[in-house]
Amino acid sequence: MGEFDNREREEVFSKKVRAGKRTYFFDVKATRSNDYYVTITESKKRLEDGVFIKHKIFLYKEDFEKFAEGLMGTIDYIKANQDVVEKRYEFNESPEVANTATTTDDDFSFEI
Repeated sequence: MGEFDNREREEVFSKKVRAGKRTYFFDVKATRSNDYYVTITESKKRLEDGVFIKHKIFLYKEDFEKFAEGLMGTIDYIKANQDVVEKRYEFNESPEVANTATTTDDDFSFEI
């Protein structure tokens, strides 16, 4: 039964996005009842000791629409009020993750 207990966090799909000093992981996981949810993880190497610090949020499917609306509204606000420079990271695995919108202070934003 040990393997069944691990179903709560079974990984179904994963997308890795490297963006300069940070890496973002978008993972689809399944609950025991095979209900999907998303985890978004930011991983950044701490300069003083080389330890990777991770921050994670959980996004449940009943919240997708509201989350996307809030995120896009926030991104639209920044784009309307500041110049956004698209950075290209040559070491990305695929072109669809090559364009990551950033502000001048290296903050991150999603393109949905």
